[in-house]
Amino acid sequence: MDESGQPRSRTGGAASGTDESTEHAEQSADLAAPATDTEQDTPTATARDASTGTDTATDTATDTASDTATDKGDAESSVEPGPEPAPEPDPQPEPDPKREPDPQPEPDPKPEPAQKPKLPAPKPDRPRGGIVMGRILGVPIHVAPSWFLVAALITWVFGAQLDRILPELGALRYLVSLFFAVAFYASVLVHEIAHTVVALRYKLPVRRIQLQFFGGVSEIEKESETPGREFMLAFVGPLLSLVLTAVFYAGMYAVEPGTVPGVLMAGLMISNLIVAIFNLLPGLPLDGGRMLRAVVWKLTGKPMTGTVAAAWVGRALALSVLIGLPLLTQSGVLGGTAPRPVGMETVTDALLAAILAAIIWTGAGNSLRMARLREHLPQLQARTLTRRAVPVTSDTPLSEALRRANAAGARALVVVDSEGDATAVVREAAIVGVPEHRRPWVAVSSLAQDLTAGMRVSAELAGEDLIDTLRATPATEYLVVEPTGEIYGVLSTADVERAFVKAMARPS
Repeated sequence: MDESGQPRSRTGGAASGTDESTEHAEQSADLAAPATDTEQDTPTATARDASTGTDTATDTATDTASDTATDKGDAESSVEPGPEPAPEPDPQPEPDPKREPDPQPEPDPKPEPAQKPKLPAPKPDRPRGGIVMGRILGVPIHVAPSWFLVAALITWVFGAQLDRILPELGALRYLVSLFFAVAFYASVLVHEIAHTVVALRYKLPVRRIQLQFFGGVSEIEKESETPGREFMLAFVGPLLSLVLTAVFYAGMYAVEPGTVPGVLMAGLMISNLIVAIFNLLPGLPLDGGRMLRAVVWKLTGKPMTGTVAAAWVGRALALSVLIGLPLLTQSGVLGGTAPRPVGMETVTDALLAAILAAIIWTGAGNSLRMARLREHLPQLQARTLTRRAVPVTSDTPLSEALRRANAAGARALVVVDSEGDATAVVREAAIVGVPEHRRPWVAVSSLAQDLTAGMRVSAELAGEDLIDTLRATPATEYLVVEPTGEIYGVLSTADVERAFVKAMARPS
């Protein structure tokens, strides 16, 4: 719910109006139809975002919806009371809901359908992937497994250079090279911490910082509210890299040239300059792309327009890297040397260019998808997606509760106490699993889920706030209440999923 209407500033996360009220009015399938009569499609939406540079995460929407949408019990069902039960050998004026019926002279030829097992509650959302190395300002720092591959590659390449510059080091050159690899990624970490500090300053939650292949990512959960903040949030990373470039440049004059410290200072100065220049390129998902997005957003007043412009520039940049980088290295322009013959180094350059281009292209595409997600999120409104509910006491037989719901045109049941306060929500999946001939003998309390604080949802919630609230307390149904505390109805996560998929299917 990996990049923002932007790269993974994943704000997370989109923005736009709603027409789900019509869908809400049209839903009239049976709340309590037998299990064999309930059919529905349960599309699953998955939106995943990934980027380099600053990421803003919105995996929020899809995580909540997809965990409960596959339950057939969430199928829409219309409330029709089941047929009257066969007369009992020992008739009573009113059936006891806790008493099982006496055996019938003729057993039911159809075996009783088994209770559908309840789907496991989704796990709490937590950063995944990589090794947690610590925390800064409460934000966990992860090191992805791919980092170790890159560290080994840097150690090998830089070690070969040291062999030419300082041949007296011998095998110790690889130890020095490993130190350089760690120091370089420490500089990348400083770059990402700069993004994190500004995000927290703007009260944007940061999920984690991750060091990975070709750099790092700061996963920011919300989108910047203004283009000015978006620009500053993106610019501060390259700015810190330029500051580190100046620091290491000054350090070169504090050490002896031609020594290990001198070579390390020069290498870190050059590498941080490359990081700064590369991230300033004006294409998503790079920081320069987010800066371009902020500028277009400011000029047009539309964040989506800024995202589209920066994403397409990012795709053009990916093609330029794929074609241009090998040509530049082969011609000797980047290395300041004469043109090289085609060989193993040429193949390596082409492979690295392809990997880098793929990362940029994928990040740009993810930015477009996440922008579309954020654009449609406001269409998810608790008030328009809520099912009308009928209050019943805990000892009410299921058949009677369904009869009342059908008469009132409701599609959900809420268990209330003697004072009329809601205590539980009857699970639709549990209703579907009860055969019609048993419903007069089953009390609604046996099918209800007790309400917790997180299962009470305000009818005013919409968009990302609604998704965050549902994700905080995973459940299949929620009690929706008015700001005054009155019961408004029941919200099913299956309805939220369907509305989300339908919204995402509409063109932007």
